Amino acid sequence: MAAAVLAAGVAFGQTSYYRHVIFDDSRSAGPYFFSEGTVVAPSALELEGDRLPVETQIFRTPPNALRMRWTSAPGGSWEAILRVERLRNRPVTFVGDALYFWCYSPEGAPAGSLPTIRLSDRDGGFSEPVALETQMESVPAGKWVQVVLPLRLFTSISFHPFEPHRLAEIHFTQAGADGAERTLILDDVSIDDEELPGGGPPEPPGPLQAKGYERHIDLQWAPSPHGRVRRYVIYRSFDGSKFDPVGIQTPGLDRYSDFLGVTGRTAYYRVTASDSAGRESAPTPVAAAETRAMTDDELLDMVEEASIRYYWEGANAESGMTLENIPGDDDIVATGASGFGILAMLVGVHRGFIPRREAAARMLRIADFLERADRFHGAWPHFIDGRTGKAMPVFGMYDDGGDLVETAFLTQGLLAARQFFDGRSRTDRRIREKITELWEGIDWSWYRQSADGDFLFWHWSPDYTWKIHHRLIGWNETMITYLLAMASPTHPVPVSMYYSGWASQAEVAVRYRNGGPGSVNGDHYVNGHSYYGIRLAIGARHGGPLFFTHYSFLGLDPHQLQDKYTNYFLNNQAIARINLAYCERNPKKFPEYGKQCWGLTASDGPNGYAANEPESWGDDGTIAPTGALASMPYTPEASMEALKYYYRVLGDRLWGIYGFRDAFNLKDNWWARIYMGLNQGPQAVMIENYRSGFVWKLFMANPEIRDTLKRAGLEAVRGREMRR
Repeated sequence: MAAAVLAAGVAFGQTSYYRHVIFDDSRSAGPYFFSEGTVVAPSALELEGDRLPVETQIFRTPPNALRMRWTSAPGGSWEAILRVERLRNRPVTFVGDALYFWCYSPEGAPAGSLPTIRLSDRDGGFSEPVALETQMESVPAGKWVQVVLPLRLFTSISFHPFEPHRLAEIHFTQAGADGAERTLILDDVSIDDEELPGGGPPEPPGPLQAKGYERHIDLQWAPSPHGRVRRYVIYRSFDGSKFDPVGIQTPGLDRYSDFLGVTGRTAYYRVTASDSAGRESAPTPVAAAETRAMTDDELLDMVEEASIRYYWEGANAESGMTLENIPGDDDIVATGASGFGILAMLVGVHRGFIPRREAAARMLRIADFLERADRFHGAWPHFIDGRTGKAMPVFGMYDDGGDLVETAFLTQGLLAARQFFDGRSRTDRRIREKITELWEGIDWSWYRQSADGDFLFWHWSPDYTWKIHHRLIGWNETMITYLLAMASPTHPVPVSMYYSGWASQAEVAVRYRNGGPGSVNGDHYVNGHSYYGIRLAIGARHGGPLFFTHYSFLGLDPHQLQDKYTNYFLNNQAIARINLAYCERNPKKFPEYGKQCWGLTASDGPNGYAANEPESWGDDGTIAPTGALASMPYTPEASMEALKYYYRVLGDRLWGIYGFRDAFNLKDNWWARIYMGLNQGPQAVMIENYRSGFVWKLFMANPEIRDTLKRAGLEAVRGREMRR
């Protein structure tokens, strides 16, 4: 398959979009996860489980809406709650002074039958109910009607004053009891200005391109020059004449993935731009493409290319650094994820997805930004404002300084880039010089807390010094931190800290490893037990979440790392196989767990971010595709089987413009809306390491790394020839 060159765009507009939009679509049919319903007989309310059903045939913003079907009877009651979906780092303040939503009734609904509406905020404040019949006469049959409710109508009656701009829930409740069955379809729920902008529709987007893959077609267009685009609307036709709306895209993301689910299907597309009032532009000229059968290698190319797109097209506009998640906050860049993004960018050049010259320019921009960004004894903070370079204490007031682990993940990417950009051009030379300066400026020894300290510490704050006081103790994702600290040419720590700190046998380390539930196996770093017939040399309990085997080993080749306990390729392979075996055994009987659906690791989830692992207490049914896919060097056949299942079976809900979305939970019918910077990169990088060892070779070629492994007695001979 010929490589497609990715556009060097940047994401913008996500923050603004989610300061207005409450509901535009559901990631899947069935019950809508961010809803809840209750009913008391003799009234009735249609529910799936305890949630509102998704309506897939009638909608205002494609491809679906929400359905409320009820009967209000004397002596009964019902309530339907629509919750604001909480995205990671999503701004909590809505902008506007009116609640908007569109409603549709197939049979019509008289004013007296319409529900009342009450709002509640994130802090438990709530409003007096507002009766819809006082705001509108009726909902006519078979016609969409926009409801506009000024927020001043929602008077606070709670102990804690209700704050509408911190909206958390919209409550629809029974009003008039006429005993008749009524239906309202709800869509495009938002907070906006009471007076929406006037004028004509937006200007249309630029030329549309379409490219077919095995089960989906990727669309890309130039953004509309209109400054008030609320969203793009995608239209599809299978005959080139009748076009139906099939999806929407937010501004700043000028790409859409249409999952057809079959091969050999030709589809035709047009795209319009729509403003907040729903006025649509003229459509783009038609573009067409056909799906086709793909080989395993082509599928791997497809996943790598899409995952790399997250970092290349979705980077922060000013710094070129990686956003923590998309959608999310356009200005929060993540230090560790940016290291993963650098590695993914190098893979993109290697595979022909990104022009080398453009990658060099991006790398230089990143290095320039890191040079002026806040540093704390050389270490960068976890999160940085991509505009100003200032630390952003997202995790609380104590998180306002250096984060040594995130710095290590970033440095892993920087050192690989230093090896990659090895040309004679002025840009390549400047990249190497700047990376060397950045690398040599990290005072790893400071993070021992004392000159003779046995451990490295995760955080240091200029205001609270060692308040967080989190020692780095293995086994987990932080191994790379010790190895880089030992390898530093300017501020090294003794190589003896590998055993006194990382693999420590001290009482404090044993207590640390016993800090969670489950057995004490591995509390002395060594495990030695067998799980599902697979021996685990080191690692607590069943080895932990799979990102332990990914983050430190994106550049660090585990084949070449062996201590007195184990070879780390073999140990990582055992952890991945145990994870797979647990999912095949499926002790909690979650839907679809098995050899095609596995990989417990850290990801977004129904209840927020969590690090799932193969333990009954650490498994809530959430699967992140990165778990299995980034384990491809360890479990190539099982990882490929998972890739095909995620794409071919779940792709209509799981696949998008940046590849696989962060996670899913079939038990709860929950599908992540976001892509996450810490998870997209390992997929592309570890798939490439499986295919060619490309990133491993780059990172391991750094002389400081080779020398450190030798001095520490951690060298191992590679045990196999990798597939090219």
